[in-house]
Amino acid sequence: MEELLDPALAPVRVFVKHDDNKARKLKYNLGHPRVLTFGGAYSNHIRAVAAAGLRHGFETIGVIRGEERLPLNPSLAYAAACGMRLTYLDRATYRLKHTAEVQAWLRERWGDVAILPEGGSNAAAVRGCAELPAEITEEYDVICCPVGTGGTLAGISAGLPPGRRAIGFAVLKGAGFLAGEVAGLQRAAYGRVWTNWSLELGYHFGGYARTTPALDGFIAKYRVEGVYVAKMLYGIFDLVRQGAFADGTRIVAVITGEPSIPAIPVAECAAPSGSHARIAGAAS
Repeated sequence: MEELLDPALAPVRVFVKHDDNKARKLKYNLGHPRVLTFGGAYSNHIRAVAAAGLRHGFETIGVIRGEERLPLNPSLAYAAACGMRLTYLDRATYRLKHTAEVQAWLRERWGDVAILPEGGSNAAAVRGCAELPAEITEEYDVICCPVGTGGTLAGISAGLPPGRRAIGFAVLKGAGFLAGEVAGLQRAAYGRVWTNWSLELGYHFGGYARTTPALDGFIAKYRVEGVYVAKMLYGIFDLVRQGAFADGTRIVAVITGEPSIPAIPVAECAAPSGSHARIAGAAS
């Protein structure tokens, strides 16, 4: 991990952990010879599933929101190059992708498939994300992560040692529903809901992939990914400024997806090691 060295973060300490949560979500979802999943035209989840299919030798089908646009953008071109077959749903039908009727139609068209939800968040994904806390060998008090669909936060919370807590920063506007999603994912994975997590809903900056001049300035200053990472880090900086954390609190900020190195000066911390999940009572 790396410590962020910025006077604005005093009197707490913030450490960055780069982590591929898409791979964690897929870890316990693989095994079927044909996998179908959903995403927008720039979905990191679509890319991750396509890459996993190429690497592990299973078929992949990507159901993309909206109309086909040619030439393919770089994200979809990458997925296609990995062998993923792309199909499209109009936005009205896409909103019903979770229903029995739409899924039955997809199975009729594509045959025997394992269907993964948009963003990859299901019970199996939560179990994969729950392994993250045990890989952090340094002392910490709080883990923060961006939240799109809730799976990463649900898993981190389930894997936390006693006395630690998790904070999720929603990247969607009007995301109060995510509290129920996180709880539902934990219940589906483990039959219980943890109370060691909370959601921050005030750092969406207008909604998914939306921005404001303030966020743009933050992104430019610290050179971080804007859809997920910048909103979380901005939220952490703001909560520190408000005095939301006790002096000396050690915060781990999970940078999900591909590495995005902040421009904030950093100091090396011990590299994470191990992969043993600590889940008492044992799934963006």
